[in-house]
Amino acid sequence: MTETRAAAQRPAALFWAEFAESRLALAGLAVFALAVFAAVFAPWLTPQDPYDQATLSLLDARLPPGTVGSAGYVHWLGTDAAGRDVFSAILWGLRTSLFVGGAAGAAALALGTMLGLAAAFFGGRVELLLMRIVDLQLSFPAILLALVLVASLGQGLAQVVTALVAAQYAYFARTVHGTALAERRKEYIEAASGIPLKPARILFRHLLPNCLPPLIVVATVQVANAIAIEATLSFLGVGLPVTEPSLGTLIANGFQFMLSGRYWISVYPGVALLIVIVSINLVGDRLRDVLNPRLRR
Repeated sequence: MTETRAAAQRPAALFWAEFAESRLALAGLAVFALAVFAAVFAPWLTPQDPYDQATLSLLDARLPPGTVGSAGYVHWLGTDAAGRDVFSAILWGLRTSLFVGGAAGAAALALGTMLGLAAAFFGGRVELLLMRIVDLQLSFPAILLALVLVASLGQGLAQVVTALVAAQYAYFARTVHGTALAERRKEYIEAASGIPLKPARILFRHLLPNCLPPLIVVATVQVANAIAIEATLSFLGVGLPVTEPSLGTLIANGFQFMLSGRYWISVYPGVALLIVIVSINLVGDRLRDVLNPRLRR
């Protein structure tokens, strides 16, 4: 049994105790949990639906932070050019950004895991074909590949998620392949193959559990990357349309007003995006240290 597998099989209380030794990781987890809570309950936490045209007024356009609008409530983070409350827009934008990151990460995880397991278990021409495809994709930056795919597929939520899955699954496939290949040569896999057990049972009952610890770490990194790539695509105007609530579209909406001093339209959504990505990465870094004892200080 490898050290990583042994770390993954520790009791939950011990695992949490080791994770909680890092205050930065706890802070990151708390911030991410708060972001998820705010995104889920955004309709009840915000004073307006920023994408309901009936609630918007051009009289409230580009109000500075702390100004009382025509509706009678304070716009603590100001408003944008359409009169949207920036605080409300950020929470609604978090809903889309977190959904894109989670959906793309989960789909890329499933696809990459299947390909990596199949390549490691069957070997031969199957492994050669699958891994050459993965290597070819990894030779291109993920954001460049996503940009080309979104430009081809068009704007929209489904198109962005599809492009992100196609750009990120190779990272999971490479991780699973390396881990499963090491496990594939061990005696218990040889014994299971000699009984013989069905390939699906060997893959999912024996190989897959040993691949989970590194997969968890890669998943946290790729979810953060998916959120950042989606924001970049939306900022460039090829991701989500401007009518969709996303942190990337919010940053793009206010960029033209930066030089005129109305910084809050872009800066506050940008800060929210930065905080979410950093919090996910802090959790991922700590999970890497806990799940792999050799990396612990």
